[in-house]
Amino acid sequence: MMKSYYRYFALAVLMLFLGGESIQAQTVSRDLPDDDNRFPMLPYYSYGRGLGLTTPDSTYQLNIRFRMQNRVTYTDNLDNDSSVIGEVRRLRLRFDGFVGDPRFLYAIQLSFSPGDTGTLQEGQNLNVIRDAVFLYRANPRLNLGFGQTKLPGNRQRVNSSGALQLTDRSINNAVFTIDRDFGLFANYSNENPGRFSYSLRAAISDGDGRNTSQSNGLSAITGRVELMPFGSFLNNGTLFEGDLIREETPKLLLGGSYHYNASAQRSRGQLGSVLFEERDLRVLHLDAMLKYQGWAFMAAYMMRSADDPITRPLTGEPGERVVFAGQGYDLQASYLFPSNYEIIGRFSNQLPDSEIRAFEPERQQYTVGLTRYVWEHALKVQGELTYETRVLTDISNSDLLYLRFQIEIGI
Repeated sequence: MMKSYYRYFALAVLMLFLGGESIQAQTVSRDLPDDDNRFPMLPYYSYGRGLGLTTPDSTYQLNIRFRMQNRVTYTDNLDNDSSVIGEVRRLRLRFDGFVGDPRFLYAIQLSFSPGDTGTLQEGQNLNVIRDAVFLYRANPRLNLGFGQTKLPGNRQRVNSSGALQLTDRSINNAVFTIDRDFGLFANYSNENPGRFSYSLRAAISDGDGRNTSQSNGLSAITGRVELMPFGSFLNNGTLFEGDLIREETPKLLLGGSYHYNASAQRSRGQLGSVLFEERDLRVLHLDAMLKYQGWAFMAAYMMRSADDPITRPLTGEPGERVVFAGQGYDLQASYLFPSNYEIIGRFSNQLPDSEIRAFEPERQQYTVGLTRYVWEHALKVQGELTYETRVLTDISNSDLLYLRFQIEIGI
């Protein structure tokens, strides 16, 4: 029975892509907001400006945006049963603008799908709030923030999930990323398309993730440096994957982030299960992005370390919870055809430290994808095939294969 579902699913995906020419692909030239300066840490990407309202005397501005990702995934565990799952992966609503003066900015982002909010637990806050941040734009290059938003981590995490070439971020991003936090943020950008450019970002935050009920105070520090040796990317091209702009000259970004989280309470810092004992975490991210005439290449290295990654119940009962200490790397390449079809390939390798190999598997993932941009990243159709192998011990391993179809739309 499941094999029949698989055939119907594969046929539907094939028909959609082959029939895509009946939908006129659009490449609309519009004035772009200066989002990299205004909202440097936010999970945001758009070629347009959403739906905006500004008072006649310009005392305040409200801009409204939404985006939605609907997907269906066929998964075959190869040595177990298969499944087909349909879901609303992401449903986001965002408000931003200014109050009183264009230098006094705000941004709010809410999430509503189960994958975004998580399971409601007794005594814990509901995770509807993703971003709630006040920003002061001191000058065109410097802005300061206060509130909850993304930490300046690896490039793929800083980019919006709506600006991805594949349907989701890599397995290494899922494990080694640093995520949203509450704190103080600063960004300084010195960018010019024609000469060496750079961006500096920093944050002091509580280290316990978004909407936390048990904060240790401002116990985490984060810093990021981004260098662009050949000048800045056109149209904020660092904020989205793929060379949709078709850079006329090669553009390269080299980035690095370091994050120290003192007395972290969760296995992945801002994310993961609650540990039995607090641990000091150290995280390093290195990444690169190259774009030229429709070609795009990305590479990333991530690692997390802790002096003693295994925690045990203080009562002496059996059971352990571990910090995911280890390292991984991603390699990703793509080409965008003039027809606005894009082919993408990604390889990810994930290696836990030896101390936690009994709890976490070594993973390798191979992915190929095909994306049709109907209206750039704001309306796109995506298909993806992924093969993953997991090795927990020398005698225990498992493989899985999944095929996914997704439509994303937003303003």
